[in-house]
Amino acid sequence: MLPELRACTACEPALPLGAKPIFQLDRRARILIASQAPGRVAHERGRPFDDASGDRLRRWLGVSRETFYDPACFAILPMGLCFPGKGASGDLPPRPECAPLWRERVLSALPEIALTLAIGQHALAWHLHSRAPVDALVSGWRERLARGLLPLPHPSPRNQNWLKTRPWFEADVLPALREAVTTALRSAGREPS
Repeated sequence: MLPELRACTACEPALPLGAKPIFQLDRRARILIASQAPGRVAHERGRPFDDASGDRLRRWLGVSRETFYDPACFAILPMGLCFPGKGASGDLPPRPECAPLWRERVLSALPEIALTLAIGQHALAWHLHSRAPVDALVSGWRERLARGLLPLPHPSPRNQNWLKTRPWFEADVLPALREAVTTALRSAGREPS
């Protein structure tokens, strides 16, 4: 399936920089990062979260770049596989064709996932089957984490105000996130670094 996924051009006519699916997959992965869509920098570098958002996300997770980019540790599957373009207030939403075409097939090929991190509005809506505001979904993190799903805001620098006005996120959610990541990695015989 990976060669087919890498060669996907289903959305190409609507993509300003052309089709370039960006993801990280391995059937041994213990943690799924369900994100929105790659940004321009990720598109240029060909690697998910290889930007300021990724730096913040790795700090949140308490892992090194090496561990983060080990596909046996982390699967990274955005709702849209390609950079969707820029809008008035940031990147455009993921292309709507992508998730129905690929998501179920890819997720079924990841049998070892112990923890899913749903990041940002579009991933939250799909994984939680809810269009509630990000704040409401993230604030219910305790009950969802008990089921192996942790809702998170997007780690973009554009979300600085959201993070600043919700000190409970850093105080309560981030320690629980790091503990859940450590537990999932250790269950696979890996140590976070």
